[in-house]
Amino acid sequence: MEQKNIHNDKEELRILHQISQKISSSLELSEVLDHISEVASAFIGADACLIYLYDRKNQELILRASKNPHKNVLGRIKLKLGEGITGFVAKQKKPLAIEKEAYKELNFRAFTSLPEDTYEAFLSIPILSRGQLAGVINLHHKKAHKYPERQVKLLFTLAGYLGTAIENAITYEEMEKKAEQLDLLSKISKSLVSESYLKEILKLIVSLTAHVMDSKICTIMLLDEKSNELKIASSEGSAEAYIKKPNVRIDRSISGRVVKEKKPVAVLDVAAEPTYMFPDIAKKEGAVSLLSVPMLLKEKVIGVINIYTKKEHLFTTEEIEVFQAIANQAASAIEKANLKEEVTAAKEALATRKLVEKAKGLLMKELKTGEEEAHRLIHKKSMDLRKSMKEVAEAVILSFEMKNASSR
Repeated sequence: MEQKNIHNDKEELRILHQISQKISSSLELSEVLDHISEVASAFIGADACLIYLYDRKNQELILRASKNPHKNVLGRIKLKLGEGITGFVAKQKKPLAIEKEAYKELNFRAFTSLPEDTYEAFLSIPILSRGQLAGVINLHHKKAHKYPERQVKLLFTLAGYLGTAIENAITYEEMEKKAEQLDLLSKISKSLVSESYLKEILKLIVSLTAHVMDSKICTIMLLDEKSNELKIASSEGSAEAYIKKPNVRIDRSISGRVVKEKKPVAVLDVAAEPTYMFPDIAKKEGAVSLLSVPMLLKEKVIGVINIYTKKEHLFTTEEIEVFQAIANQAASAIEKANLKEEVTAAKEALATRKLVEKAKGLLMKELKTGEEEAHRLIHKKSMDLRKSMKEVAEAVILSFEMKNASSR
């Protein structure tokens, strides 16, 4: 018996060392979860392994990793605490083993997209970090299987160590994301003080935002107060069908609601949202979740930034705050560009007026006519030649200068 215990102790140390090596080699959450799935499956000889992580904010378990490929369902399958056996294990914080016909259990929650839910045997282990729930590991066997108590205890012990590794990976992921977001804000801030045209600035904003958010589509829509509509001013990742969609009315859309309420609106799945105007286009483009943020300029909304993700995504408070800051900076860029255009237009108008006045003076002197008649002649010439008053005035002045030069 003593020799058997020594063997078991050595096995435990070997497994612990193996997991420690694999997990410490990476801080990427996806890699950490893949390592956990690989080692746990090999240790117990499981045919499948699913790992759910606990979202404390929404109090739900989200499928984040799998031994068998499930790219289309990762991040989409969710369970509330207490829901199904996985939710029960999470709530009780205790392991649960079912040797056969697990799918017949009264509170078993099956998903048609998970073939593992048809397997016979099932072991569910809570992942804890400092006593707090971090997730659940589910190990599946295709055939009936007895889970030795010592293996269950060892996995439960290891799960506590794994919980800390997962928490560290999540923290690292969040820090990386925050660093990207701060870098995005910095780049956008620099663009605002540049001499770039408005079109280039808006293009930069949607491009950087789409990259940081891994967004399927990112658009900036500006408000036309006369028609009470939102029009696309810049877009990233959009197909022609999306760009050419009709303007969005304020009283009939999610973006319009953002304009009226002056606050962000997040939609988990636009295809299932009754007030979303273009579900067919969204489905075709593969756009799922939406965050629409108002572009505020001194409490006045001048447009919105819309961010679409490729899969269901719950936008965090921090993400919404960052993109609100981006939207407000975009509003400042637009104001700056508009003011610059207004100043340029005013200078142009003044220059035109001076040229027209000079041309009128020359005509009045040459033709011995009044100011009104001289102005009428310039205006008529402008209409006949389809040239601007400025161009006609410049031609008149040039003609008189050449005439005077030749007479010298």
